[in-house]
Amino acid sequence: MAGSNGTTEDVSVLTFQQIYKLDLDVGLSTKTAVTVLTSLFFCFVNCVMFFTLRSKRVFYETPRYILFGHMLMNDSVLLLVTTVMYTLALCFLPIPKSVCTLLVFISHCTFRNAPLTLAVMSLERYVAICFPLRHCSIATPKRTRIAIGIIWLLSSINFITDIILVLVIDTSYLSGILFCTLEKLFLFQWQLDKYQAFDVLYFVSVAVIIIFTYISIMITARSVSSDKDSAKKALKTVLLHLIQLGLCLTSFLYTIIERTLYMLTGNSFSLFLNLIYLNYLITLILPRCLSPLIYGMRDEAVWPLFKYFFCCRLCKVRPSVNVH
Repeated sequence: MAGSNGTTEDVSVLTFQQIYKLDLDVGLSTKTAVTVLTSLFFCFVNCVMFFTLRSKRVFYETPRYILFGHMLMNDSVLLLVTTVMYTLALCFLPIPKSVCTLLVFISHCTFRNAPLTLAVMSLERYVAICFPLRHCSIATPKRTRIAIGIIWLLSSINFITDIILVLVIDTSYLSGILFCTLEKLFLFQWQLDKYQAFDVLYFVSVAVIIIFTYISIMITARSVSSDKDSAKKALKTVLLHLIQLGLCLTSFLYTIIERTLYMLTGNSFSLFLNLIYLNYLITLILPRCLSPLIYGMRDEAVWPLFKYFFCCRLCKVRPSVNVH
């Protein structure tokens, strides 16, 4: 629940305090239960799909499935951490600052890992179609895992440097208890402005990479007569990555929508609570639930196996794997 220091954040804290006093009823418990159960269900779905990828050696030796597995793990962790933070905010429960720092760090990294992973997945498809003879030597499992390491480095370095900075300025920084938000962890407004600038840079860069790979694959598909089916599949995959990026972008609308809702609802705190709850489900939870599921459903090798394991192996015949 991001906001700027001294404005939206203070309003949000005050709002939750008053809501908490007014809304300690079955409604609050129901909202919390729905949020937790929804996240747990889709985490379970992601875990089954991840287990599916681990069930066949070909999956964890193929770069695009290694990246898909990373996306599943990343989104599952993000769902769990986001749910924990939102439940704490919904119930207005303060926590130790050290715990808050850890939660925000994980949510920050996993949130920014998603678009970067999509960019790498698009580049892998670009190499597979535009440079098919060199694909096996360029996109190796080892290089794919190195790329995942670089993704984590890029997503975490901004937060780590800020934490080191505030620890140098204030050695007792991690002591105390607070209402956990990103803004509470920083000392200066320019740190938040820097975060917004980096977020714009991340998403614009990823959008450019995905659009570039889509256009390149489209040109290759038209100019090469052989293996057009693979090129068409790659085009659909990269287009799906662009749609997934759009789903990721909806998360950035959360704060803007929250501010707008607060101004529109005025002093109706109960209405505000209900609206931001819907905002949370639609802009934060739903995109993270749908993105891996959509990608897995359209994969002809993963989906039959996923259904087999999801149904607790009740199918009589185990599907075969055919990876292209």
